[in-house]
Amino acid sequence: MIKKDRIRGDRREEKNMIRTVRTEEIIKSIKEMCIEANHVLSKDMEEVFFKSVEQEKSDLGRQILFQLKENLEIAAEDMIPICQDTGMAVIFIKIGQDIHIEGGNLTDAINQGVREGYIEGYLRKSVVEPVERINTKDNTPAVIHYEVVAGDQIDITVAPKGFGSENMSRVFMLKPADGIEGIKDAILTAVKDAGPNACPPMVVGVGIGGTFEKCTQMAKHALTRDLNEKPSIPYVRELESEMLEKINKLGIGPGGLGGSVTALAVNIETYPTHIAGLPVAVNICCHVNRHAHRII
Repeated sequence: MIKKDRIRGDRREEKNMIRTVRTEEIIKSIKEMCIEANHVLSKDMEEVFFKSVEQEKSDLGRQILFQLKENLEIAAEDMIPICQDTGMAVIFIKIGQDIHIEGGNLTDAINQGVREGYIEGYLRKSVVEPVERINTKDNTPAVIHYEVVAGDQIDITVAPKGFGSENMSRVFMLKPADGIEGIKDAILTAVKDAGPNACPPMVVGVGIGGTFEKCTQMAKHALTRDLNEKPSIPYVRELESEMLEKINKLGIGPGGLGGSVTALAVNIETYPTHIAGLPVAVNICCHVNRHAHRII
């Protein structure tokens, strides 16, 4: 009897440790983040972009960067979308395992937040059925990447992705023997092929390792990393620095019209892979690299 009472007590204690989050709070956050990401440059992107204006050596390149800078300032001040392509909503959401979600289905809540953000924010609805091209009229469904983590918080990143740059994505299924030089060649090839189509200056997200789908997800997620944060792995830090230098020597420049600032940053994520493979994905984003981050 004592043992049963103890078990019941332990269960009550565990229940008290679980934090409850209502879907209404998630919907509200997603809605606000969709609007924020499409109107205001994140602080890290703003810092790096404004610095690039000083670094650009080409007169034409500087002129283009000044025009882009003015556009960003007007967008933030007047709450006008940074770009007419307000993107397809990509959501990275980390859910603490000590959280209980009430009020409805989580996926439905995320899509409702996107729906309300794009409608109330007067953002362009760009999502269509892939073959018949029928518009969903509210920019849903979003692309959602879930991860269950320790703790009692929900970590959300909203990254609206425009398709001028998205269409320049590449996946390279390299051989292990290609090694680090093969990875460098793959990144440079993707950037060269993209040229002006990705609206440079760009941010280059790279995923190395895992499987076909894992490396592409890492490449997309890498774009959302704060540009002031550096990887903990030494060779990854060195690779990011080297690739940024080499990309900026390509001469593509702002708007693809020549110059010394083709990329603002190269962000790389890695993951262990199979002995027989070396997957590499490159996901390029334009100079605004929209994303908003919030913890509930």
